[in-house]
Amino acid sequence: MEIAYELIKYILVVALGGGISLSLAIYAFLKLSNAPGGKYFVLATASSAVFTLAYAFELASTTLEEIKFWLKIEYIALPFLPLFILLMCFDYVGQRVKREVKNTLFAIAALTVFMQTTNDFHHFYYTTVGLKEDSPFAIADLVGGPWFYVHSLFLYGCIGASMAILFKQIKNKVFQFRMQVLLMMAGVLVPVIASFFYLSGVSPHGIDLGPVFMSVSFILHGIALLPLQMFNVAPIARDTIFESMEEGAIVLNRDNIIVDYNKASLKVLPVLQNRAIGKRIGEVLSGSRLLERIILREQKCDYELYINEELLHFQIRFSPVRNKNDILVGKIVTFVNVTERVEMERALKQLASIDGLTQVFNRTCFLEKAEEAFGRLSHQGGLASVIMFDIDHFKRVNDTYGHATGDTVLTYIAQSAKESLQETDILGRYGGEEFVICLPNTSMEAAQEVADDFRKQISESYLLIDGKRIDLTLSFGVSEVQIEAGDFSNSIQAVMGEADQALYLAKEKGRNRVELFKNRLCSFEKA
Repeated sequence: MEIAYELIKYILVVALGGGISLSLAIYAFLKLSNAPGGKYFVLATASSAVFTLAYAFELASTTLEEIKFWLKIEYIALPFLPLFILLMCFDYVGQRVKREVKNTLFAIAALTVFMQTTNDFHHFYYTTVGLKEDSPFAIADLVGGPWFYVHSLFLYGCIGASMAILFKQIKNKVFQFRMQVLLMMAGVLVPVIASFFYLSGVSPHGIDLGPVFMSVSFILHGIALLPLQMFNVAPIARDTIFESMEEGAIVLNRDNIIVDYNKASLKVLPVLQNRAIGKRIGEVLSGSRLLERIILREQKCDYELYINEELLHFQIRFSPVRNKNDILVGKIVTFVNVTERVEMERALKQLASIDGLTQVFNRTCFLEKAEEAFGRLSHQGGLASVIMFDIDHFKRVNDTYGHATGDTVLTYIAQSAKESLQETDILGRYGGEEFVICLPNTSMEAAQEVADDFRKQISESYLLIDGKRIDLTLSFGVSEVQIEAGDFSNSIQAVMGEADQALYLAKEKGRNRVELFKNRLCSFEKA
């Protein structure tokens, strides 16, 4: 009775192993069959289920004929198991097997099935098949023939090649990938260790526990492939392309969980070093909510970032990741360094907006900046003033001293004007020797003082060029506009027109003076 109970226990353990392999095969077929290496994982687990369940029936057999029948069933699957594991590992790391090599391996496995099935006619696989005399159960006593050793060499050759393929992937991998590869390697080794126990006669009553350990093996593979979801988006073999990219790249699955990133991304987001794989992107980017929102909304845009106290510009791009059935399984977030482009654009914009000679805003840019200032004032209301001024008798300077000297005079006046103004004031060269200033939040009286102080500064000094003294004076026209909150009808052009009229009046009254646009009654005259 006790012996029968012990046998039933072994049968149930083996059957449980077969059930686990079958469950993994079904689950993998539904979830992983289209992923890299997935189809071979399905075939390997299915083969393991056939082999293990057939072995459970072999243990339950009471005659040699029944045992020999279930042996034939086992060998429908067993010779292909190491081959499927090898092909799974090749596909898992992204390496292709030549068709002729694959065909040769399948031919060897198929020949093993043939040799075992027809063994009664030639005894090439087993020289003898009987029952163990010292066992309380009906356990097969098998003596291997020539082809048995060919199959053993094939089996351990496939396992050894699988281990070598996986071992090569450990180097230079991030922690999560190393753990994944180690789990895969452990899964390959477990049934090998079990087979040594069986061949050395250590296993109880000569029962082969290899099928049970094989189910444990595929559980380890399942831990590597299923919970970490690596097959869904990024296989291990990504180095040749992924790691060589100059752009930082992060791979997310559909739940926005990080499943991979390359070394270049660490320059952009050093927080990824802290074992970020398996965490949600929001958890990793908790210190940068703006970047988190950009990624979650898949908002293609430029993003500024200080790295080693240097301001860099990145364009964030998004690429969908689909499986072989065109089902969306994740996305790749790419950080493209566009600092050079942005700086070039800024330089070009600067060239387009700055007067080349005087280095102040040109006419077009001045008008844009002034309209923006008027627009801001229109939201809350306020005053703005405009000053138009030019250099008195500038034509005489050009005619007397030459255009090179005239250019020096223009540059001197522009730089002197910039030094007399506040940061919020906008200065532009309107044309020729004429300049314009927009002063937001400044009354006409305050603008009049600014203009007269600058007029006095220029009139009370002189330029010395090539040993020649050049005395200069300026004429000014000032106008003002009261902008009501919510009123967006005011135009800088209109206020400039009034300031220009005041400037014309200053010229008529003898130059070197400030004239206000206020019914042409008010002026600051020559000191």
